[in-house]
Amino acid sequence: MALRRNHLDPKKTLFLLCDIQEKFRLGMPLFDNMVKNADKLTKAGKALDVPLIVTEHYPKGLGQTVAQLDVSHAKLVSDKTLFSMFTPEVKAVIKDIFNDKPKDVVLYGLETHICMEQTAIDLLEENINVYIVADCCSSRLNQDRDLALDRLRQAGCVITTSESVIFDLVRDAKNVKFDAIRKLVSQPSLDMELKRSGDGQPVGSAKL
Repeated sequence: MALRRNHLDPKKTLFLLCDIQEKFRLGMPLFDNMVKNADKLTKAGKALDVPLIVTEHYPKGLGQTVAQLDVSHAKLVSDKTLFSMFTPEVKAVIKDIFNDKPKDVVLYGLETHICMEQTAIDLLEENINVYIVADCCSSRLNQDRDLALDRLRQAGCVITTSESVIFDLVRDAKNVKFDAIRKLVSQPSLDMELKRSGDGQPVGSAKL
């Protein structure tokens, strides 16, 4: 399994956007906040030429990727019934992009405790580093999301946030693409009421 935290390289990184579909909107807490954070991350990936693969779980019943997310640059938008994104079609496109596999995958979407978790485990079994973007993840219950994030951390994933990913990909304010990125991060990401592992306190809170 991949256990090592390293800097992200746009040329060795893949974005996987998991099942952010219209029919989930009413059942997911803070769905709109998640979509806005995911939009920032997806746009940054496009600006930095990070390849993107998108899945849609049973779109006939659950609809397509929400209109707020521009995924027109995706290398693949794939229907699936498998809960994991790591389908034979996705594997083939990944191999075509990287001539083997990426060093790192940035994974975001829903539901955290089902499709995201199973995707992450599949990737770890391929010795691919997995970065879970916590402020771009959702489940129908926040407790399912938070417990899944704990399990994924224990499994060897890096639990991170959209802005951490974006700035790690840029690395330097002299990067020729920083002006485009600066516009995306001019406003802070929206709160997803994440819990800190173990003590149950909201992220950013302090015990007095």
